[in-house]
Amino acid sequence: MRKSYSGEFKAKVVLEILKEEKTISQIASEYGIHPNQLLKWKKEAIRSL
Repeated sequence: MRKSYSGEFKAKVVLEILKEEKTISQIASEYGIHPNQLLKWKKEAIRSL
């Protein structure tokens, strides 16, 4: 079953990625989300700016 995440949650995670205090792998591990998914969210967020 697919999980769905709110825009608010995605924004929170992407902001954490952009801070660059932790690696993508560390953040992915914390939230239980595949690193490739996080990279996709980051790419989408940057494209939206």
